[in-house]
Amino acid sequence: MFTWIFFFRLLQIPKFVSAFTYNISRCYYTVTEVFHHEGDVVVGAFFPLHTFYTEKKMSHKTVLYQYLDNRIQYNFKNYKYILALQFAIEEINRNPNLLPNTSLGFDFYNVRFTEKYTLDNVLIWLTALVHRKYFPNYNCKKRNFTAALTGTSLIISAQIGTLLQLFKFPQITFGPYDPLLSDHGQYPSLYQMAPKDTSLSLAIVSLMAHFRWSCVGLILPDDHKGNKIVSDFREEMERKGICLAFVKMIPATWTSHFAKFWEHMDETNVTIVYGDVDSLEGVMRNIEQRLLTQNVWIMNIEHHIIDRADYFMLDTFHGSLIFKHNYKENFEFTKFIQTVNPNKYPEDVYLPKLWHLFFKSFADINCNVLDNCQTNASLDVFPRHIFDLSMNAESTSIYNGVYAVAHSLHEIRLQQLQMQPYENGEGMVFFPWQLNRFLKDTEVKDKRCLDWRQTIDTEYDILNLWNLPKGLGLKVKIGSFSANAPQGQKLSLSEQMIQWPEIFSEIPQSVCSESCEPGFRKVALEGKAICCYKCTPCGDNEISNETDVYQCVKCQEGHYANTERNNCFQKSVIFLAYEDPLGMALASVALCLSALTVFVFGIFVKHRDTPIVKANNRTLSYILLITLTFCFLCSLNFIGQPNTATCILQQTTFAVTFTMALATVLAKAITVVLAFKVSFPGKIVRWLMLSRGPNYIIPICTLIQLLICGIWMTTSPPFIDQDAHTEHGHIIILCNKGSAVAFHSVLGYLCFLALGSYTMAFLSRNLPDTFNESKYLSFSMLVFFCVWVTFLPVFHSTKGKIMVSMEVFSILASSTALLAFIFGPKCYIILLKPENNSFTHMRKKTYSRKKNFPKI
Repeated sequence: MFTWIFFFRLLQIPKFVSAFTYNISRCYYTVTEVFHHEGDVVVGAFFPLHTFYTEKKMSHKTVLYQYLDNRIQYNFKNYKYILALQFAIEEINRNPNLLPNTSLGFDFYNVRFTEKYTLDNVLIWLTALVHRKYFPNYNCKKRNFTAALTGTSLIISAQIGTLLQLFKFPQITFGPYDPLLSDHGQYPSLYQMAPKDTSLSLAIVSLMAHFRWSCVGLILPDDHKGNKIVSDFREEMERKGICLAFVKMIPATWTSHFAKFWEHMDETNVTIVYGDVDSLEGVMRNIEQRLLTQNVWIMNIEHHIIDRADYFMLDTFHGSLIFKHNYKENFEFTKFIQTVNPNKYPEDVYLPKLWHLFFKSFADINCNVLDNCQTNASLDVFPRHIFDLSMNAESTSIYNGVYAVAHSLHEIRLQQLQMQPYENGEGMVFFPWQLNRFLKDTEVKDKRCLDWRQTIDTEYDILNLWNLPKGLGLKVKIGSFSANAPQGQKLSLSEQMIQWPEIFSEIPQSVCSESCEPGFRKVALEGKAICCYKCTPCGDNEISNETDVYQCVKCQEGHYANTERNNCFQKSVIFLAYEDPLGMALASVALCLSALTVFVFGIFVKHRDTPIVKANNRTLSYILLITLTFCFLCSLNFIGQPNTATCILQQTTFAVTFTMALATVLAKAITVVLAFKVSFPGKIVRWLMLSRGPNYIIPICTLIQLLICGIWMTTSPPFIDQDAHTEHGHIIILCNKGSAVAFHSVLGYLCFLALGSYTMAFLSRNLPDTFNESKYLSFSMLVFFCVWVTFLPVFHSTKGKIMVSMEVFSILASSTALLAFIFGPKCYIILLKPENNSFTHMRKKTYSRKKNFPKI
């Protein structure tokens, strides 16, 4: 049943809307626009009930009733102002504790947006030149005037205030709060009932931050309020990292042909519209006509969503979010509206007009309400988007304003009773300017302390406009904002209730640049707004574990950033250990080669009396094999966890063992040269040969290397160092050389010995001898020299375990070259060609060479 009723009312929307722009009938000209509600004390009410416009978009000042091409829109939403005024006065008159024995009344004047007509009405009211032309139900009872109630626009209140301040006559405005009207120097007796928008910018920006809308547009009037609020918005947005894609200031002379106004409107999906109904009426109407359904509109006004019957399904403002001041629900006001009809309030000249629009209750001749008026008809039959029974912002301010006047009168009455306890029956006597002192006290009091106040400045309700299909016009509360709430609890939303514009299937996004994920930081783009940026990965060992950060955080010492650069982890300590595959391989090779060297040494000892062993200085061969064994074993110092002792042993054992090996090779080469190159040896050469002088080369060269190492260890010895940068997530423990000069001096001395040995061996490579090893010595020195010359650039271009591994590899490679090229051929003859290792073969080979050797 309810579904059919709801459907029927939807079908009636075009009928209601068409009545909205009803052409003015004769009764609209003949029925007066001023009426009076009887009371001992009277409040003057001045506000518009019609919206005047023309098809030619003429200004309000040129609009007159007699223009045939003009249209007058009966904005019966504003009729709620009269109802709120009437309700407040009746409620006060029924209250025995407020103004007892005194009744409130009001005089109403419809303001026509013309300064002359408005001021004339005020002067008539002030001078009490009242007659039946203006008040059909006027009587001669003396009435006291108290205050003027004006609204809703700044222009109307300012015009009336300029006149009333001459008489210090109290004026209460119920339009939007305006700082200009709060200037008590210019308007000393003007009081604003509307709450200030002190927290509106914070509330809207908090909503933006909640939905991560970082790029929004702003439309507002080009006046003092617009300039102030845009400054507030910029300040709040800068704190939240939100920027404005555009700011559209609406001039007073704005027209729809202002082409530049519509530029850049498509740069964002969210647009803030700030202002009052009067200043935004033109642009809001034009936005609606353009059907800009791709935007979410954030507004501080409740736009008139039904202005004409256009029968469109889509609506520009469907899904909009509206911020309005939080105020107490007044259910008595709803009940009051349900009982209103022309018979109950015969003095109300506007109620019959409203009844005629919807119930056709005007007579055809005298324009009075018909006797058979539908008294059972009620305003609550209208859909809520056409006439809402609850109080809106303006009617709430009217209600508060009337109560402010009543409480001020009550205070005056109490003072009069204290001064004159016995009344003389003349009723309440006062001057209107006496109310100013009490109204000022009411204005500065905390609004929470006044139980009759219906609004709180710092609290807002957030409404969601449901207008699909167009004409539905529901405003649903989906959240609230309280500036006084604790941090993090100021904004409260029910996101599941929000209906977004039909183009969006989920929460809309409004950003200039996508959010920077953890591991990235924002870098501002030159010449762009603050919300336009690029995302750059955090630097080495830096992280960001939040989105949209401007600076990355460096990990602490001993920690490293993961590959995503969103977290820091403790670094693990590593070194070239025996458990590592590389360390295990190098250690195994070193042990195998040292065992092979011992095996060769054993072969030489076993065959020590054979010609091939004795032919090349058997003692030097023994020394070289023993030294090579230590060369292979010294590489083990580089594997395993380093300590101070191993760091020193690494370099000293390497330097000494290799120096002895190279000195032994040099001694071998010099021995061959001395034996064969000197045809007629002198006493010195003969002494060197007999005394085995070349054998002294080994200790001399070793002592020089020991001297270099001693200076090194004394001045800048090797020490334990940490490399936290080479391998990601690891701290490598290794030995620092200490002095780079000393280390390169040791290598340079070894290369010098190798070069000297190569030169001596090269000079004796063609000497006649059965077992001449000069060729093998020269080739082994050449390989040794190449290994260490190649090692230097590789050593300086690698770090960490690879650097240590390269040093071990060079030791093993150079030692293997000496072992293989010097002792390999001899082992081949000893083990595989034993017949060549005999004195008989030696004599035959020597005889053959002597026959072919040229005579001198």
